Amino acid sequence: MTGNVEPMTLYALNSMVRNAINGQLHSRYWVVGELSEVRETAAGHCYVELVQRDEKSNTIVAKARGTIWARIYTLLRPYFLEQTGQRFTAGIKVLLQVTVDFHELYGYTLDVCDIEPTYTVGDMARRRLQILNRLEQEGVINLNKELPFPQLPQRVAVISSSHAAGYGDFCDQLYNNHYGFVFYTRLFAAPMQGEKVEEGIIAALDAIAQNIDMWDVVVIIRGGGATSDLTCFDTYDLANNCAQFPLPIITGIGHQRDDTVLDSVAHVRVKTPTAAAELLVHTVAQQAARIDMMRQSITDGTRNMISAMQQRLQSVVQRLPVVTALFVQRQNHKLDLFAQQVEAASPQRILSMGYSLTTCNGKIVRSPHGLSDGDVLVTRLSEGTVTSVVDKK
Repeated sequence: MTGNVEPMTLYALNSMVRNAINGQLHSRYWVVGELSEVRETAAGHCYVELVQRDEKSNTIVAKARGTIWARIYTLLRPYFLEQTGQRFTAGIKVLLQVTVDFHELYGYTLDVCDIEPTYTVGDMARRRLQILNRLEQEGVINLNKELPFPQLPQRVAVISSSHAAGYGDFCDQLYNNHYGFVFYTRLFAAPMQGEKVEEGIIAALDAIAQNIDMWDVVVIIRGGGATSDLTCFDTYDLANNCAQFPLPIITGIGHQRDDTVLDSVAHVRVKTPTAAAELLVHTVAQQAARIDMMRQSITDGTRNMISAMQQRLQSVVQRLPVVTALFVQRQNHKLDLFAQQVEAASPQRILSMGYSLTTCNGKIVRSPHGLSDGDVLVTRLSEGTVTSVVDKK
């Protein structure tokens, strides 16, 4: 206390602040901020905390508490969800219409009167675009899409919630396909909504990567659920891990009109878990059809070849009698020539020409030097034989 000035009470000071604020800030203002906290009460009220972050350092530079009274929140909450597909929850940017209030006991607060959902939609789209642009600049956005899709994707690693109805639909569609194709699947459980989606899916991908040769494809599926839950698939780390994963990834996590960042980097994006199973069955069916065509082509080619060979053989068989006759004729001619040669060289013919054949003791006599007086000679002539005795050489 200085001089004769009487001190005022805290309540009096706060009342002055309240009057000053109410006198100067009596209009409604549109304020942009990030919801850092959202707390609903049993009475239907909603208490929020708005923050503003520095664009470069991401540190909080401003903060304010806000209240959405039940009579407004019961209308605002479903309207915001319908327009944005996003729950009114922490972590999103909003454009709120507020009045400024100051209470002697509770201090400075903002009373929320209205919300502009298109701002949040635009901000969500900007965030997705920023992530996609970053992935593109880093050269990874299309890596998973560029992987060759297996021709027989029968070994399937599934990332989903073990309790999700979509997982059951996927398995039923896959195992009960009307072709009778066999598929082997294994569930790598991960949450499909909430704050732990990113962490859970990345952990599941790491587990799959430990035995990468066991799998042909990865399927990430989510059955049912609100569209608002899809924002958990719009994160950089999750998209980056999936984009660079060494196996093709199929996503079936959204609805007809919703695309997430994860869908944008996956090899194939389908709408539902059932559609993911149909894609796998259809791919195997296409390959089976190609194999059947090849089998039929081989069968037809073999039949044509056998038919051609049979025709050639039949032609040979038909020509065989003519060939055989020519062969016999040629051989008979050769035999005739040989017989003539034999006849020309026969001893009888030689003898008929005036020649004789003399033997001594059964041996042909070619010279008188080997003969002795008294040897008996037998001379064969064309028409008989003559026997003589050597008298003198």
